[in-house]
Amino acid sequence: MTWLLEPPFHSSIRHNFPRFHCSPAAGAQPEPESLALSLDGPKERRKIVRLAWEKLVRWSRSLRSKAKTDVLERTNKIVVLGGGSFGTAMAAHVAMRKSQLEVNMLVRDPQVCRSINEEHHNCKYFPQHKLPENVIATTDAQAALLGADFCFHAVPVQYSSLFLEEIANYVDPGLPFISLSKGLELNTLRTMSQIIPQALKNPRQPYVVLSGPSFALELMNKLPTALVVASKDKKMANSVQQLMASRNLRINTSSDVTGVEIAGALKNVLAIAAGIVEGLNLGNNSMAALVSQGCSEIRWLATKMGAKSTTLTGLSGTGDVMLTCFVSLSRNRTVGVRLGSGENLDDILSSMNQVAEGVATAGAVIALAQKYKVKMPVLTAVARIIDNELTPTKAVFELMNLPQVEEV
Repeated sequence: MTWLLEPPFHSSIRHNFPRFHCSPAAGAQPEPESLALSLDGPKERRKIVRLAWEKLVRWSRSLRSKAKTDVLERTNKIVVLGGGSFGTAMAAHVAMRKSQLEVNMLVRDPQVCRSINEEHHNCKYFPQHKLPENVIATTDAQAALLGADFCFHAVPVQYSSLFLEEIANYVDPGLPFISLSKGLELNTLRTMSQIIPQALKNPRQPYVVLSGPSFALELMNKLPTALVVASKDKKMANSVQQLMASRNLRINTSSDVTGVEIAGALKNVLAIAAGIVEGLNLGNNSMAALVSQGCSEIRWLATKMGAKSTTLTGLSGTGDVMLTCFVSLSRNRTVGVRLGSGENLDDILSSMNQVAEGVATAGAVIALAQKYKVKMPVLTAVARIIDNELTPTKAVFELMNLPQVEEV
């Protein structure tokens, strides 16, 4: 095992950023905009920074001027499956992208349906946030799906299979599904990229997974956010990027569906562990060590399953881990804090109005680790705590007494 987490800021995306040369070869003529970093004094250093920034801005504007918008222009209807916080935030976001766009939310709760249609609020999750008037709620699956150009799936993983089987007859076989759900199905260990086509009985159902560090509340407040869409179909990933990217939402694309899905599922379990450390008041050193170890465990399993290591150090990996483990808005972290403080799991879950996917995912993660022969001490400890077979304090003692290892 290793306690080392690789630097999180490497990206597989290659950009033509300005390059600086420390010392040109003898007799060589520098490029018009190249600068020598050996220049002394604050004036010269400021000039280097200013020119670098200006070149970056010119590059960005040039790419933006060439950006395609035809996907948004020809999209007339979006359906969002689920009326939870993240589904609502996505519905609001895409609705604001185009006022003529019809955004249908398929919800179960008649009260939520009425509040969205009559008051333009989701009374359960965002009672203080007004939704765009082109967001419409319905409890009728056939009406919601009829004529849709894209479908955002925001139903919790553990309920997705049954839900999709019930509406399968209304789903067009060419309708692209954009999954917002993070986790693993408990009994089958399936990801959403497996659940959706199997439940719909259509192995060719277009599929995209959206993930990354994002709280629904901050999306609703239009705060700057960056996410990743991953699909084996590059054209489809680019289409979803065009549909969603805005001034306050960056969308990167990826072909690594496995990496994005596994990182999104496992980080929820790690967030429970981080919360337990907080609830036990073990300090910042413990938190850093635990999250670092947990990131290594995610990498070990994900790469064994075929994920790219660069995905795991990007937005959907390290980015999502940092948000979920360190910020109090995280549902999974909150579960961990309360477990560490001595509360009973059943009491914690019954008091929450949203699903903490990490609780159900923990057992599935360990079964998956055994399948791929990967040792995951931190995430296994979380699963044992959730099963009430290990106390948080005992788990910390056992983890601290694991054999000392060499970092590799």
